[in-house]
Amino acid sequence: MPEEELTSSPEAVPPCPEEESRSSELPQSDYKTGSKTGGTEDEAVAMERGEATEEDGADDEEGVCGCCGPLRPRYKRLVDNIFPEDPKDGLVKSDMEKLTFYAVSAPEKLDRIGAYLAERLSRDVVRHRYGYVVIAMEALDQLLMACHSQSIKPFVESFLHMVAKLLESREPDLQVLGTNSFVKFANIEEDTPSYHRRYDFFVSQFSAMCHSTHDDPDTRTKIRIAGIKGLQGVVRKTVNDELQAIIWEPQHMDKLIPSMLFNMQCAEDSDRIGAPTTPSDGDKDENPATLAESCFRELLGRAAYGNMNNAVRPVLVHLDNHRLWETNEFAVSCFKIIMYSIQAQHSHHVIQQVLGHLDTHNKDSPRVRAGIVQVLLETVAIAAKGSIGPTVLEVFNTLLKHLCLSVDFELGDRRNSASSVSTNSKENEERIVQNAIIQTIGFFGGNLPDYQRSEVMMFIMGKVPVFGSPCHTLDTSNIGDLGTKRIQVMLFRSLIMASTCYFYHFDSVTSGYKAKTIAAALPAPFLEPLLSISLMEDNELRQLVLEILHNLIDRHDNRAKLRGIRIIPDVSALKIKREKISKQDVNFMKKHGQQLYRHIYLSCKEEDNVHKNFELLYTALAILTIELANEEVVIDLIRLAIALQDMAISNEENLTMFNRCGTMALVAAYLNFLSQMIANPPFCQHVNKVIETRNLEAPYLLPENALREKYTLPKSLEKHEKNVFFLTNKIAESLSGPSYSVDRLSVPYIPQVTDEDKHSRRKSIVDTVSIQVDILSGNNQPDKARLAEEITFDTLKKAIDTTGMEEQEKEKRRQVIEKFQKAPFEEIAAQCESKANLLQDKLTQIFELTIRPPPSPSGNVTITAGHAQCQSIPVYEMKFPDLCVY
Repeated sequence: MPEEELTSSPEAVPPCPEEESRSSELPQSDYKTGSKTGGTEDEAVAMERGEATEEDGADDEEGVCGCCGPLRPRYKRLVDNIFPEDPKDGLVKSDMEKLTFYAVSAPEKLDRIGAYLAERLSRDVVRHRYGYVVIAMEALDQLLMACHSQSIKPFVESFLHMVAKLLESREPDLQVLGTNSFVKFANIEEDTPSYHRRYDFFVSQFSAMCHSTHDDPDTRTKIRIAGIKGLQGVVRKTVNDELQAIIWEPQHMDKLIPSMLFNMQCAEDSDRIGAPTTPSDGDKDENPATLAESCFRELLGRAAYGNMNNAVRPVLVHLDNHRLWETNEFAVSCFKIIMYSIQAQHSHHVIQQVLGHLDTHNKDSPRVRAGIVQVLLETVAIAAKGSIGPTVLEVFNTLLKHLCLSVDFELGDRRNSASSVSTNSKENEERIVQNAIIQTIGFFGGNLPDYQRSEVMMFIMGKVPVFGSPCHTLDTSNIGDLGTKRIQVMLFRSLIMASTCYFYHFDSVTSGYKAKTIAAALPAPFLEPLLSISLMEDNELRQLVLEILHNLIDRHDNRAKLRGIRIIPDVSALKIKREKISKQDVNFMKKHGQQLYRHIYLSCKEEDNVHKNFELLYTALAILTIELANEEVVIDLIRLAIALQDMAISNEENLTMFNRCGTMALVAAYLNFLSQMIANPPFCQHVNKVIETRNLEAPYLLPENALREKYTLPKSLEKHEKNVFFLTNKIAESLSGPSYSVDRLSVPYIPQVTDEDKHSRRKSIVDTVSIQVDILSGNNQPDKARLAEEITFDTLKKAIDTTGMEEQEKEKRRQVIEKFQKAPFEEIAAQCESKANLLQDKLTQIFELTIRPPPSPSGNVTITAGHAQCQSIPVYEMKFPDLCVY
């Protein structure tokens, strides 16, 4: 026989060293005859019926009878028959059908069929006879698809052994062939679980194929696509099998996920990555990045809660190793994919892992930290409502801690750096980190459910550091006053962002508002500290507090229409949105209205007010009118406006001319707005007349001029007549009727004095030290003799003359009775409380002047660190005043 025929025939292949059979030494005609014609017709009929023949028992005597073709076991003859003489002809379909029928009829032979096919395939791979390798794998695939009995388990072992042989070869075509067969196997749902099967080799091999560096670009792409498909097959085969939970262990995830990310990173169109849509199958086969993204989504979608850590950690490590945080477009895309793919209830676990990663990089460059925070921001923005989890305060604690660290780094660089250029660049980078943290806090707070959002806003408010107060907040001891102010501003800005979303629920299609009650938006534990801090001696902080109030009170988004303090000729043209005041809002104003009025009143008295402060105060009054003003509240707001006007005219607080004119302009703009909102023509007429008079005689009392830069203000306001002021009696006449209780307008507004002043209007350190020095110096000096009051004839005459005293008493009693009959209860309580506080202050002052600390035995007072320290003496040696002894 010619040599060419021997080399092209499967029977002409020399036997392996371990093979004892002499079948391969037979001529091709004898081998083929023994396999095809050696059987009789009876045997063929028996095979069609599924009956066993005597030759099936020849397996045990293979060493004896294997040399003779007719005596070979049937399964070997059937396997040999599927191979054609020329591999180009492909699989012999008719003989493949016989082999399949035999395997289904005698499933106990599957393991032997698989072992024999594996033997032939290994021999063909070694001899580089790839045509027969393809035929063998095709036969294996068909047998796998046809057989689903319990006996398929040993056959699967042989199949996986053959796939491993192909993957180990260096031929790309064989690697792709083995991968395709493995993918088909992965799509088969087995009836019983496998207790001992492992896929460690396949994970390693497919991951290596994903990182192929073949010289030919087309071949490299083909190998990478095959590797990704293989990993996807491993995922599909293992994640649903409880006995294969080992696939989620770190040693496998550390290979799987970086292989996918490596191919995703090669995508040219990075904007497409991260979208929640699934690419078409045609794109998957052509683009490794798209296929890797699909596999990555599928893996994350199958992850349970206990596996989230092992699934997300390799992503963070990959981003670290490739330095992808500074230019964080790919990092953001990866976490968008993660958040869109995982189950919604696992979102908080991803957020916690990113926060933990931020802790480990707290000393890295600002760009790295800013990149991680930006990823956290995008992650929080995608997180669904109610899925943030129970560790909300821990998240905010971490963010606030990094905010304080960033301020510390910025100020430390400013102190230690001698170059102004490098200092500015570092400060700008730290500002990027700080702004990212602020945005994250705001988005996080705005993304929470309503009940948690209020708690978080109160939590942030409790973290705002206050000068001179006991520190249960952030540790600001290392950053000084400047750093403390920076943190105050940043926390208020984060509150602004969190409060912006409070009354609005946005989705991807439409945007609208969902109204809430003011009591839910401004609970007492949040309102009181907010208004207390709002009176700090810093105009920027007061502006931020007013913006927070605007966000929480404005339920119909009218702020943009009210922007800018001005005289509005026609308020109806603004198309203000408003609804009827609810009972809950009425109760809120009865309970907390005086606090809001007091805040506005005291804010106008601040010396460092600028144009924006008056503008925000005007917007606050207008929003209160729109959202919360019924007939009773309207009267209170008018009384507040008149009180502000009287404060500016009398100038008992020694305000600057800018503050006085700004307050008068604020009152004019607000009363013009209020008169048109309540649609009272007489009221509007009086307001318009005053504004016209001011235009002619005192333009500096209108907002267009008083709050304008470089405008010349007068030296005094006492020369003006009453026609340039808003008069209480005129307003009372215009509002007379059953709707408004105008009698209350005659009672002047007096701001309520509360404990907030102790926190907001603190004495300076210099004043405190001077008081201590005066007390200490007074202990060592004799009391000065007071000058006696000079008694003259006029003094005695005034003391004896009692004419008119009765009339004054009657008038005083009448005013008191009228006040208690017409004034609201809150105002009466405020006035009584102010008197009680005034009395307490006087008593405290008297006690400080009269009661001295007990002298020390040595007669001296020691002063340490600016504080007096007195050593006490026994009680029986103390000398008490006569009034204290009984």
